[in-house]
Amino acid sequence: MQRIKGVLFLLGAFTLAGTAVIAARYVTGKLGPYTITAVSLFFAIMFLLPFVKWKSLRVISHLQKKVWFYLLFQAICGVFLYRMFLLFGLLHTSSAEAGILTGTTPAITVVLSKFLLKEKISSIKTVGVLGTLIGIFLIQNISIGTDNFSIAHFTGNFLIICAAACESLFNTCSKITAVKNQSGGSSLSPVVQTILVSLMAMILCLVPAGLENPVFLLSQADEVEWIALIWYGVFVTALAYIFWYAGIRLCALSTAAAFSGMVPFTAMFLSVLILNENATFQQWLGCIFLIASIGLIGLTEKTPSL
Repeated sequence: MQRIKGVLFLLGAFTLAGTAVIAARYVTGKLGPYTITAVSLFFAIMFLLPFVKWKSLRVISHLQKKVWFYLLFQAICGVFLYRMFLLFGLLHTSSAEAGILTGTTPAITVVLSKFLLKEKISSIKTVGVLGTLIGIFLIQNISIGTDNFSIAHFTGNFLIICAAACESLFNTCSKITAVKNQSGGSSLSPVVQTILVSLMAMILCLVPAGLENPVFLLSQADEVEWIALIWYGVFVTALAYIFWYAGIRLCALSTAAAFSGMVPFTAMFLSVLILNENATFQQWLGCIFLIASIGLIGLTEKTPSL
């Protein structure tokens, strides 16, 4: 039963995360990337504060220094750097292509689990990693094989892959934090953990956001852009992170890696449905390779014992 709950939490987390590419498209190029991140994190924190219980403050005061370090690392990699790479990358590539490229997260996470958590990588998982690389090649081959290819486009795709790498580091660090919390006898709730990570990331964004003339740009934002910012804060950040922190406590890291394939699925589908972007046959083929690889990576998962 606990495993089923964990799987459902991860499914919800990555499905919501997949909408980030769509929400970002409505504000990218109109607002600065640091302003977008800071404002969306503010909405996330404001949404979550009413759900914080006073006893959570006692838990925070007893957190070990290592846990604080892991939380800061999550804020830097999983929020600050991830969104910077994503938002800057979207300036030079399509939402559909970005959505597919985020499918590299499972493969990167599996590699990190091998070196950082000493998890064994089976032959099936190895095939999954190779399938992911083939999917990336097919996507890049589309870009290089057309007249629209440019260094800027290639750079945009590279930044999206960097965002996927940051998400993988975030995933790995979250699992380490979950283990530390369990072994240390403390239980940091998903809500409080999301608030702390969001607050740290927002503080990191304040100075660079201040250089983007945020007051003027936000005053010029229309209704759709404000809705996108609120969605980015409440759903992509607050709810998705709560689901993530709840799910990673109940599932193995490589299981979470497999479910992160919902991000390219959701992003590709919504890019075509909402943004009317076109996906070529080769792009769909690349997506199939990525999703098949995700299935292979998650095929041999076992419930972890924390």
